[in-house]
Amino acid sequence: MFRDRADAGRQLAAALQSKALPDPVVLALPRGGVPVAAEVARQLNAPLDLLLVRKIGAPHQPELAVAAVAEGGALAINEDVLAATGTTHGDVESRARLEVREIERRRMLYMKGRPPVPVAGRSAIVIDDGIATGATMRAALRLLRERRPARIVLAIPVAPADTLALMRPLVDDLVCLHTPRYFHAVGAHYVRFDQVEDAEVIDLMKPLSPPEPHRH
Repeated sequence: MFRDRADAGRQLAAALQSKALPDPVVLALPRGGVPVAAEVARQLNAPLDLLLVRKIGAPHQPELAVAAVAEGGALAINEDVLAATGTTHGDVESRARLEVREIERRRMLYMKGRPPVPVAGRSAIVIDDGIATGATMRAALRLLRERRPARIVLAIPVAPADTLALMRPLVDDLVCLHTPRYFHAVGAHYVRFDQVEDAEVIDLMKPLSPPEPHRH
């Protein structure tokens, strides 16, 4: 059990320090991933940025992920769920356009106009507070690969083994602190798992995402 997200972040940072990753940048999935990632960024003395991704649910089962869309419009479609729910690619694409607008709104809210941290040629460390099915994370990783980091390291406190197996081909390295045999929900592995509010995200991002000089 992790005490809270900050505790999980400190434990992840310790596991990542031994890897001595060159030129790291830490990328958090908001909102729950931000308190975890902020601890990692502090300990590794690395800049922190956001990977903004939105789930697209099935028409009458919003919790069931048909697809996920990431900043810039990269889509990860779960073809099995798409077929099973009778959703069309056209439905997904029109929903994706709305979600991309929400992503842009959130970047403005959280980052106050600061540009994304460059990741090309760097060690990109992707962090969330845990992964259940991983639909959202798959879209995030696909988007990130297009930004050409030297390597992608997925670092998470807790996830089920079958989800980790789906993630492995998408990353260069994977750190997961806890892979429980019986996985119910991410929050079950934390003593405190409060909702992370927008104000907390804004506060945590401020000191760790300075405007970086543009890299050539």
